[in-house]
Amino acid sequence: MKRIHDYYFKKAKREGFPARSVYKLKEIQKRFHIIRRGQWVLDLGAFPGSWTKYAAGLVGPRGGIIAVDLKGIKNPPENVVVLEQDVFTLTTEKLKDITPRLDVVLSDMAPATTGRRDVDHLRSIALSERALDLANGLLHRKGTFLCKVFQGEDLNQFRKLCLDRFHSIRLVKPKSSRKESVEIFLLCSGKVA
Repeated sequence: MKRIHDYYFKKAKREGFPARSVYKLKEIQKRFHIIRRGQWVLDLGAFPGSWTKYAAGLVGPRGGIIAVDLKGIKNPPENVVVLEQDVFTLTTEKLKDITPRLDVVLSDMAPATTGRRDVDHLRSIALSERALDLANGLLHRKGTFLCKVFQGEDLNQFRKLCLDRFHSIRLVKPKSSRKESVEIFLLCSGKVA
């Protein structure tokens, strides 16, 4: 796999974040203020932990983060619970045992890419649909869902699924996303009852 050590990669290392992806969340947070102090956040696809670390600082000691990934996170902040688990086997009951209320669900999940855009897109949609199912089952009324998805022919159908569950949907492409990347983020606000 080709590694690109660009401006954001170097900046992340200087600022103590494990990956450049933190700047995507920082940019979205700066524009839309999706995470607040005292909230509980579910972070899906959390490895290597940049989003988790940043979100943990935003929610502070009275809030918490549940970080889920197939891989563990090294040295998580004190207000973080790490679940090393496949998102498809994760149950809402297990998450409700940790906290009965979630305010925000973040999904930076991405499939292992094959190089075939159609296959990668469909795998991304499957992960996004699973994230949406968890968000639907766990978020309180008016909660927020931020989900990365690869662009492709099923994106509009996934967007419609989100519109059935949230009052507002925005498509967001952070400046820190690589230009050649097919990723885009759906910011879904105001979960319906």
